[in-house]
Amino acid sequence: MNPVDSLMAPMSGTEHREVGGVQLDFMRAGAARIKRVVYPPDFRWSRNMKPLVGTEYCQHAHVGFLAQGQLHIQYADGANETFTAPQIVVITPGHDGWVVGNEPAVMIEFDFEGDTMQRLGLDNLHQQA
Repeated sequence: MNPVDSLMAPMSGTEHREVGGVQLDFMRAGAARIKRVVYPPDFRWSRNMKPLVGTEYCQHAHVGFLAQGQLHIQYADGANETFTAPQIVVITPGHDGWVVGNEPAVMIEFDFEGDTMQRLGLDNLHQQA
C-alpha cells in the first residue's frame, strides 16, 4: 500500500462518522480524542457545515498535522491562512475554511472537544500569518 492509500484506508478500533461530506475516524486517548479528518475536494465549511451547525463560523479549534492537501482558512475579521501538507496546523474558533485544489485534505487532529482552546493553552484570538 502506498502512503496516500494508507492515509485513506479503513482504520480498526476507531469510531467512524460522516458529517457534511467530511469523513471522521477517531478514538479517545484519556481526556483527548485523536482524529483523522478527510475533507473532500469540494468542501467549504460555510456551504457544507453551516446549515447543519447553525453558527455563522466554525466554533471549533483544530490542532494537528495536515498530511495531505491544502486548506484555506478565513477568519471573521478577514484574516487568512493557507496550510499546505505537510504542515502543523493551529486554527482557532471563528473561521470559515475550504479545501484548495482537487485532492482531499487529510488532517490528523487532536482535541478536547469543547475544551481544546483552554486545555492546550491557546489564545482566544487566531494566529495571523
